[in-house]
Amino acid sequence: MDITQYHPVVIEGMGGYDKRDPHPVARQVTKQLLSHWYKKPPDKPLLVLTQGDPPEPSGIAAITPLVALHLGVQRGLVYLDEHISDDHRAQADRDGVILEMKYSDLVSELTKVVPGCMGLLASAIDQQILTKNDQRARLDKAPLKDYFRDFALLQEVTKAFCSQRCSGITIIHTSTNISEFSVTSFYTVGAALGLVDLVNMVAYSER
Repeated sequence: MDITQYHPVVIEGMGGYDKRDPHPVARQVTKQLLSHWYKKPPDKPLLVLTQGDPPEPSGIAAITPLVALHLGVQRGLVYLDEHISDDHRAQADRDGVILEMKYSDLVSELTKVVPGCMGLLASAIDQQILTKNDQRARLDKAPLKDYFRDFALLQEVTKAFCSQRCSGITIIHTSTNISEFSVTSFYTVGAALGLVDLVNMVAYSER
């Protein structure tokens, strides 16, 4: 099964620390997606992508499957290689998942289409981490955990790969307020490098 047969839907947002009821959030995400597609309809079947999140009662792991349910579509899974995270694939929620893709395979295919992009992505993410850690130091906060780099790369490579290899992609956040110290906040990297087109990003909106 090939991801290029689908129109990927990437939902990004807070993890389990997002204590909002996931049901109204999922309904709002679905509403915004349908409004977006009314003006710009996908030309392939939808597939909601999950980036290895384990099941949780709230946050992105709870919201994503609800959106897939509301849309009546199945899901795909992107996971980190075992040498990067030995439990990422094992702990991932596979309910409704019909397609799985490994991070290193996406990297390999992406670099065929955009040679040299991984060096640019990694460098930009590293620079953002340095900037964020400087900000955190001024706030007397500890530096970001090392895993932030791996998951920021996973996030941006997933969107860049789908943007470059699929005929369409839709990206949406689960909140209008994105913490500057979250993995989600790295969404600016792919856009700044031209690997992800902001025209495909849908505003969450509180209304």
